[in-house]
Amino acid sequence: MNILANFPLWAALIAIVFAQGVKVPIQFIATREFKPGLAFSTGGMPSSHSAAVAALTTAIGIQHGLSSGLFAVSCVFSIIIMFDASGVRRHAGEQAILLNELVKDFQYFVEEAKVWTEKGEYEKREELKELLGHQPIEVFFGGLTGIILAIILYPLF
Repeated sequence: MNILANFPLWAALIAIVFAQGVKVPIQFIATREFKPGLAFSTGGMPSSHSAAVAALTTAIGIQHGLSSGLFAVSCVFSIIIMFDASGVRRHAGEQAILLNELVKDFQYFVEEAKVWTEKGEYEKREELKELLGHQPIEVFFGGLTGIILAIILYPLF
């Protein structure tokens, strides 16, 4: 199969790009904060992981049928990825928030304990990435995004 005509691959890639790109306007509408960096980060609404695997699975289902072994494999791996995105990765992000807060509190304590005249520049520490996983609603809309995009893209292939 010619890679340029590989509908499942292109559906998944387009879903990733779309989901990542749409995070910026969604964040702006929700919070009035313009954060273009969201287009290149993990986490946020919608889940690009979920959009990608849902688009891939939908495209495989359209192309090979819902009773094919390939669809079954893709569907199971999609479920695992979406479960992981809303479970383990989200909890790791919540732990990162807590650890970052503890580091800030400790640095504040150390800074205040010093005598003002003896204060020097202290080493800045890189914060842990807090936006790792997704809320279940973000995974749901990521999956829905992928399914809709695959259905819309199918006639183009």
